[in-house]
Amino acid sequence: MKSNNPIFSRSEEFSRPTTNQYGNQTYAGGAPTVGFGEPGSAYPAGSPTHTTGQGAGLMTIDSVVQKTAIALGVVMLTAAATWIMTPDIANLEAAGTLYAALTIGGLGAFALSMVNSFKRVISPPLVLLFCVFEGVALGAFSKVIDASFSTADSGNLVVQAVLGTFAAFAGTLAAYKVFDIKVGNKFRMFVIAAVFGMVGLSIMELILGMFSSSLGLFGFGALGMVFALVGLVLGVFMLILDFDFVEQGIANQLPEAESWRAAFAITVALVWIYTNLLRLLAMFNSD
Repeated sequence: MKSNNPIFSRSEEFSRPTTNQYGNQTYAGGAPTVGFGEPGSAYPAGSPTHTTGQGAGLMTIDSVVQKTAIALGVVMLTAAATWIMTPDIANLEAAGTLYAALTIGGLGAFALSMVNSFKRVISPPLVLLFCVFEGVALGAFSKVIDASFSTADSGNLVVQAVLGTFAAFAGTLAAYKVFDIKVGNKFRMFVIAAVFGMVGLSIMELILGMFSSSLGLFGFGALGMVFALVGLVLGVFMLILDFDFVEQGIANQLPEAESWRAAFAITVALVWIYTNLLRLLAMFNSD
């Protein structure tokens, strides 16, 4: 299977162009995978456990869920710590502290997301470090939005965004399974191209903002709303790609270490959905 997703395509394990005489796919440049009960297998047919030649376990739904839970747990704990440890927006100095945390966390998360996306051998420590920086950025961003837009009438926008994000995850997963969604190459290429396009526009917006000449993509006007809506839809599309790659990876008997790559990709998609959903909620509740 050849992936157009940069997060997964850097893994050699996701490319297995040939099969052995038993119909099992082989690793790129490696030996064929030996199935249950086949000659040379260390486990007879019906054995409940199967490992790779290096002794590592295989990627499963359970391993992906566990690694994703760890990654999201780090993000949420770091975000909560950032919220608690940073001052409320009461003056320019307090606001400066929050925006500094948002900037440092955002830049660190972006740099590590690029490293993790294009790294051939996934590194769990780098994935968790990304989660730490992402949590700092999300904690600061959420606190700014809450202080600026949450009211007694609107309720807590951060809680609404969190619930909406998990609802989007559950809804997308249900649609993926119930409607048996098949991901084609054209869809993959479109989503990845659109994501990189949005990243490029975001970088351009940040640079223009340094010279007080932004386009308003991060603002709360009409253009900002369109940008957030497109980002929200792309986040859902990213989840569909992630579900497909996890399903294909399990079918291809990838090593358990690749569960961290899947967890990283799912975390990125959920963060993408959360930030855009929180922005939209803020816009709907702005005067």
